[in-house]
Amino acid sequence: MSAIGRAIWFIESHFAKDITLEQIADSAGLSRYHLSRVFGLSTGRSISAYIRGRRLSWAALLLANGNSTILEVALDAGYGSHEAFTRAFREQFGVTPESIRKQRHVRNIELMEPIRMNDTRNLKIEPPRFEEGPALLLAGLEETYAYNRTEGIPSLWQRFNTHFGHIPGQRGNVAYGVCTHADAEAGSFRYMAAVEVEDADALPNGFSTLKLPKQRYAVFLHRGHISAISTTAQQIFGTWFPQSGLEHGDTPDLIERYDERFDPDSGMGVVEMWVPIKQ
Repeated sequence: MSAIGRAIWFIESHFAKDITLEQIADSAGLSRYHLSRVFGLSTGRSISAYIRGRRLSWAALLLANGNSTILEVALDAGYGSHEAFTRAFREQFGVTPESIRKQRHVRNIELMEPIRMNDTRNLKIEPPRFEEGPALLLAGLEETYAYNRTEGIPSLWQRFNTHFGHIPGQRGNVAYGVCTHADAEAGSFRYMAAVEVEDADALPNGFSTLKLPKQRYAVFLHRGHISAISTTAQQIFGTWFPQSGLEHGDTPDLIERYDERFDPDSGMGVVEMWVPIKQ
């Protein structure tokens, strides 16, 4: 079972109790920091959002069964009061606990089901090569996305591609997709569609810059359609990294490098995935 699979198994086995990130990380064989970063990349959810959703879904089923009071269910779900539970329940499902207990069914709400993690041991990625990456000054368009709401990234690339090739100071014809600022609590990360530039002068309106230090990278290849790149990321962060004995660098979380081997029109080709490694 992959490291993320082990983390999910532990959560599913213990979410009715108070569990800590430290305990989940220990079960997965990862550091707390590493687990927080890769859980969202692998599953599309933050750890805290997943635990909260699973507890409230379990609570909804108990309420629909009608054998427990709302306060009993609230306490079992880890909430200290009826009010706090009702507020969280409404935010999760858009209805009150009282309405679910009264109607005795959950057909009108979307429960958070257990994540079904495919065992990535049978998925094969090529061993990475290791490179000393130079310091880079990148410029491009960036947005913040929730782990489970990344469907806006292709439109970001559409906007960026209208500038590609004639950005002032652009160096070369390689595009970069850069993931930074992974926030486990908020369940979000920042994504930049960018190119390398010589300086930050005269950039188009709305462009941001990002300086990356010279550092060592493990470089993986994603082959096929770009829509499946998360599967490759899951294999890298969920299986390869825990077994490598290496530690993830500070920034960025991941760089996607798009060169002439990738066709942006069809979404097919080869994408290099550069992961920073601490020396």
